Amino acid sequence: MTGEIAALTVALCWAIAARMFRELGRTFSPLALNLWKGMVAIAFLMAITQWFLPAVSLPNEAIYWLLFSGVIGIGIGDTCFFQALNKIGDTQSVLVTETLAPIFTALLAMAWIGEWLSWQQWIGIAVVLFSVDMVVKVRRRTELHLFAISGYLYAAAAAICQAVGAVISRDILTRYSIDAFNASQIRLLGGLGIIVLLMLVLRQKWVPTSDKPLKLWRLFALATLLGTAAALYLQMVAFANAKAGVVQTLIATSAVMSLLVAWVLREKLNVKTVIWSLFALVGVGILMAAGEFSPAV
Repeated sequence: MTGEIAALTVALCWAIAARMFRELGRTFSPLALNLWKGMVAIAFLMAITQWFLPAVSLPNEAIYWLLFSGVIGIGIGDTCFFQALNKIGDTQSVLVTETLAPIFTALLAMAWIGEWLSWQQWIGIAVVLFSVDMVVKVRRRTELHLFAISGYLYAAAAAICQAVGAVISRDILTRYSIDAFNASQIRLLGGLGIIVLLMLVLRQKWVPTSDKPLKLWRLFALATLLGTAAALYLQMVAFANAKAGVVQTLIATSAVMSLLVAWVLREKLNVKTVIWSLFALVGVGILMAAGEFSPAV
């Protein structure tokens, strides 16, 4: 159950950090925000891997695959998602990406590493994804609906990239002896490489301007440590201990976790979102129970 708990914690980290990143998005461009949060997270992870953990010896093949996982899942995947946001808005982008990513991940895991899900786990995935979709729809019902074919294609591409990154990570973590900190660090290096290339090609602005720089960077540091460093580490822990399709599904509950954050902040909640969140918890319970009777590796 370690993997499932880690995945749910990732969802909570993302739900909390999302509010901070939303605020930061008013100053940073999407690529610049992605770049800087990756750099801060790598510095944090390097401090841990160099000072507190023993050296890890991996064959070049494993390192290349982890780098490739970062390029696809973090670099290209996040960029596609940002493009989808610009074209069809956050509601449709989240619905398409968070619905397709777990399904693509489960199917790719079956084809690539022979990881099959039980029928109970498929039922749990279906309940969670349907409930999450309903939560997002209810919360964004008043948003202007945008339609652009390219936006949906970008969202689908983001889901595919997430799936590829997830399955590669799961494969390497179960085949080689590597801790989650080092695996996260290597993946981030791969993601940062493609982000720097994209910023150079697109001539993006590297440093944001603000009339309150100290407050800006404090918020940025907190959001990055929680939403990138901690979340990515826990994601690797999850992939090392649970099936890729299950992990990706539980991470998709970040939309439901955001309701918990709103409740803590004493914000008004819609009754329908609470009801659908309870249904999502039923799905999570099915996945957790099914995981107890199904070997993770």
